[in-house]
Amino acid sequence: MKRLLIAIITFFLFSSTSHAAHIKGGFFTYQYLGPGSGTNLRYHITLTVYMICNPSPGQLSNPINFSIFNAGTNQFIQDVSVSITNQYNLSKLYDDPCITDNQAVCYYTIVVYDLPSIELPSIPQGYTIAYQRCCRIAGINNVVNSGTVGNTFTITIPGTAAPLNAFSNSSPQFLINDTAVICAGHYFQYSFQASDPDGDSLSYQFCDAYTGGSIPDAAPVTAANPPYSFIPYQAPFTGTQPMGAGVTINPVTGLISGIAPDISGEYVICVCVSEYRNGILIATTRKELHIHAGDCLPIAATLDPQYLTCNGFNWTFSNGGDQSLISSYNWFFGDPGSGPNDSSNLQSPTHVFSDTGAFVVTLIVNRGQECTDTGKTIMKVYPGFFPGFTVAGSCFTNPFQFTDTTRTNYGIVNSWSWNFGDASTLADTAHIWNPVWTYPASGPKDITLIVTNSKGCIDTALVTINVLDKPQIILAFNDSLICKPDAVTLNAEGSGVFNWTPLTSIINPNTATPTVNPTVSTWYIVNLNDNGCLNKDSVHVRVVNGVNILARADTTICLTDAVQLDAITNGLQFQWTPATTLNDPTIRNPIATPLAASTTYQVKATIGTCFATDNVTINTVPYPLANAGPDKTICYNTSVQLNGVQNGNSFSWSPASYLDNPNILNPVSSPPRTTTYIFSVFDNKGCPKPGRDTVVITVNPKIRAFAGHDTTVVVGQPLHFNGTGGVNYLWSPSTGLSSTTIFNPIGIYGPETDSVRYKLVVSDLIGCADSAYITVRVFKTNPSVFVPTAFTPNNDGLNDVIRPITVGIQKINYFSIYNRWGQLVFTTTEIGKGWDGRIHGTAQPSSVFVWMVSAVDYLGKSIFEKGTVTLIR
Repeated sequence: MKRLLIAIITFFLFSSTSHAAHIKGGFFTYQYLGPGSGTNLRYHITLTVYMICNPSPGQLSNPINFSIFNAGTNQFIQDVSVSITNQYNLSKLYDDPCITDNQAVCYYTIVVYDLPSIELPSIPQGYTIAYQRCCRIAGINNVVNSGTVGNTFTITIPGTAAPLNAFSNSSPQFLINDTAVICAGHYFQYSFQASDPDGDSLSYQFCDAYTGGSIPDAAPVTAANPPYSFIPYQAPFTGTQPMGAGVTINPVTGLISGIAPDISGEYVICVCVSEYRNGILIATTRKELHIHAGDCLPIAATLDPQYLTCNGFNWTFSNGGDQSLISSYNWFFGDPGSGPNDSSNLQSPTHVFSDTGAFVVTLIVNRGQECTDTGKTIMKVYPGFFPGFTVAGSCFTNPFQFTDTTRTNYGIVNSWSWNFGDASTLADTAHIWNPVWTYPASGPKDITLIVTNSKGCIDTALVTINVLDKPQIILAFNDSLICKPDAVTLNAEGSGVFNWTPLTSIINPNTATPTVNPTVSTWYIVNLNDNGCLNKDSVHVRVVNGVNILARADTTICLTDAVQLDAITNGLQFQWTPATTLNDPTIRNPIATPLAASTTYQVKATIGTCFATDNVTINTVPYPLANAGPDKTICYNTSVQLNGVQNGNSFSWSPASYLDNPNILNPVSSPPRTTTYIFSVFDNKGCPKPGRDTVVITVNPKIRAFAGHDTTVVVGQPLHFNGTGGVNYLWSPSTGLSSTTIFNPIGIYGPETDSVRYKLVVSDLIGCADSAYITVRVFKTNPSVFVPTAFTPNNDGLNDVIRPITVGIQKINYFSIYNRWGQLVFTTTEIGKGWDGRIHGTAQPSSVFVWMVSAVDYLGKSIFEKGTVTLIR
């Protein structure tokens, strides 16, 4: 039973390690060795596999099978067993000092399976060689569930039917030098260049990598028949954009370059190398590799290949990538016309170019240092590019004319890309100067014009139009009022031919602006015809025999108040007189602010040549007199008397809070805080509103005098006082003080003084005062710090805390207590603060503790003492 269990465990461990994620790329190559026996052809076939560094024995399959298929029919032919012929670690030998992190590490373990010679019958279709193995490393950024995705390495040897004797071709050969350093989010270059032993032309492009093998069958004995499936790329990455749109491959040199993705990690890249002989494609070789974008920072001058401004002469430059390792910047703008401003040492300078043209801009970072770099770019300056267009058209099914109005100060406008916003078709585009488009349906349309000029400027103009189902008619008014026998001119706008009905009392009915003078109210209909698109609208012309008017009733208001005038009328224009006290005398309901005791306003209402008038009288009465008295300022917790003056028959104070009697003219106020009182006076003389006045009682903050804590000094030692709380200070008695009227006097005491108790009176600007006391004990010793030898923290109020007793001490640097093991249990820098015998809230048992104190006396001299203290429970 034990043997069976061990066998099961051993099989499980072997199976799990045999497909553990470890594959990081590889490629097949072959060489034509010449004719074999009979009509056979001899080839040398090599598989190079990239793995994680130092793979386990279970991850190294040895030997493996090269599976051979007919390249035309994909039928299996045979397996050929091939052993490992070489294995080594591919490492970088030195660390680049201009890139953070250590690059002198192992990048891959290279495993080579070499088949020195194999004879294959010559067939027209050629052969496909394949090997499959699972799995890739887990966590690849551009592959979904990469740890479960296997590999298929394959290559096709052309057959005798291939052109130009391609059966005798030897594939391109790759150098094993894949140690380029790539930093996430930064520019990089990585060469996939190969050499061709036959001198054929090579072309490089990104292509999809193949999957193969699986976790259940990690190392299939025979590879699956072609064709092979692509690996599942993680969006937005694809086989042709394996590191995003910012990374490309040069089709001639095989150099991969661009800005690496911002997220660090592994990325699968597969490059297909196409062989051309005399311009004809004869074969393709694939190289797949996992490229690592590291979390590192390079020192680099990274500029775009070209910059262009089309709307000004100034441009702000900045270096791409991380700047944390760059200490200096030297910019040269290639603009000698700008004189001394042609260079800058700023990190992100703004340069104003002296003229138009193309300028070579150079950036040198860390100039003169070990890690320096230089970047160049072209700055094109062609300001004055103004895109725009107009649209003429109204109704769907009729053509709309689009007219480009773009202006350019430099070069010529050389391309137009129109999108007419027609959702019914994908063909609603044009690339000519002034196109025409007919919409099949009405509704809003977003028209876009992307326009360029010969200097490289490109900009977009956007206009939203409303395509109508009938031509638009815009009427100046839909309703008009005239007085018989007046006439009125109707007004309509739109594209097309107008006619109006009825034809009675109308002049020029076939124009947009006929004149009508009906004797009765009449509806006039306007018809518009725009190339068969029809629309109509109407205008109601109301006719009256005269003007009716009734002004508002007379009224009385308080002097200086405003009142709104009004009139009931059918008039269209108005004129009020007198106009001096009106906000607008030409409207029906102006605001009046009369200043006289009585003012009569006349209103004239007009319709054409007809008019009528009416009057309204506004009487004014002054407000009652209210005087609450001047504002006052008082001390905290004191009172003040208010004094009101009035000429009415009643009054009130508000708020009534903190007033001893709010019903008299001179109440006493005792507010706890600053308070505004309103004094209101009423009378019966005709003004319906009270007269009001306010008085503000400002309450100064409470004075909080502080003379300092009781303290001790020694004879002859200066003591610096520091009173606070107000503006004016008075100390008494004057014993030993340098001054009694300042907040910070200095006290010096002789041997005749034992103790002084000072009183400090503090006051503010209006005399509000408070007092405080401080006791100074004078010792006949040198400045020192005394610490009792024992304390009893039993909460009886006696000796519960051990604290230093300072004599002549200005400050304590520290007072620290240690237990018998040298552990710090308490420390403080405050005079008067001590230890209550607890550590983290836990009472300590009886024991002996060591204390140390460092202090400074009032003369600046340092004092250090130490000793022991006994905690007694």
